[in-house]
Amino acid sequence: MLKSNFLQADDLSATRTAKIISPLANAFEEKRFLTQNFKRPAHIVCSRGRHRVCSFRQLYESHGGNAKFYLTIFVQLFSIFVIMKLIKDLQIAGSKDKPILLDCFYKDDGTAKPIIIFSHGFKGFKDWGHFNYMAQQFAETGFIFIKFNFSHNGTTVSDPQNFGDLEAFGNNNYIIELDDLKKVMDWSLSSVELKNESDANKLYLLGHSRGGGITILKAGEDPRVKKVATWASVSQMDRNKPLTVETWKRDGVVYAKNARTKQNMPLYYQFYETILANKERLNINHAVKRLSIPFLIVHGTADTAVKYHDAEELLHSAKHGELLKIENGDHTFGVKHPFALPLPDMAKEVIEKTISFFLQ
Repeated sequence: MLKSNFLQADDLSATRTAKIISPLANAFEEKRFLTQNFKRPAHIVCSRGRHRVCSFRQLYESHGGNAKFYLTIFVQLFSIFVIMKLIKDLQIAGSKDKPILLDCFYKDDGTAKPIIIFSHGFKGFKDWGHFNYMAQQFAETGFIFIKFNFSHNGTTVSDPQNFGDLEAFGNNNYIIELDDLKKVMDWSLSSVELKNESDANKLYLLGHSRGGGITILKAGEDPRVKKVATWASVSQMDRNKPLTVETWKRDGVVYAKNARTKQNMPLYYQFYETILANKERLNINHAVKRLSIPFLIVHGTADTAVKYHDAEELLHSAKHGELLKIENGDHTFGVKHPFALPLPDMAKEVIEKTISFFLQ
């Protein structure tokens, strides 16, 4: 079964659950982890738990070029596979009778682990770009990593990676997303699946772009959150220009162009009405000032979607804030959708520094 498929990675630990074993291949849906390049270095677990750095060709030749080599690789990868648990596309109740789909990555080893809940941004979804790869890296480090689709993000249960429900997208708003995030938090702390794996006293939030704003707001109102980190986060929720609002109110709808899918995605006027009706609850600046927990702010200097100035504003309001400046970093730190390895260096730095922050 393994034949000539090998991991494309400088560190096997970074891609342990990659597409060697077919059930996991189906779960991750990313066959680009595989390669036939024998010469790439890899960290291989040897006897007594020690590690040896070599290429797959060297390992193959050291086993005489026979079936023992394949058995060695298979046994090691299978042992890694059984300890890594992936709950994929689990449905829980979301806002206004719309379901939330979530994924949960963790090592099934019976030890209490911190929980990280990741919120995607505007026109985003839980399987965008490198989010599966990223989730795996967090889980490998010893976290329970949960990512989810907001109930009204425009995707559907049957097709969670495409925007097939534009009516739901148009009726989305920040209050719905705050409610959704609370429901995911509640699930993470009451789930039977995680009962023997999670540390309820270490619930952390992570969010990207608009999801970063939602993450900050929730952390500011829910004492269960013990750490928060944002990537390319907005510093205010009302980002609408007066001329747009005037047209919006008149027509009842404005459209956001999705550059990737070419869809015109509706935003109904109720979105803006919700902002007006919840000004204090949606005030990110006030929420940041209320935070008494560690707060990591990550932002790229070349971000054109959310300017770097937003990060500086967040830092200015934070009591316990830390800013990680990514030089020349764009809104997604070099990652595109669909994702293909290798991971851009700036994205790798963002993930590594965020993991370090949550480990502190």
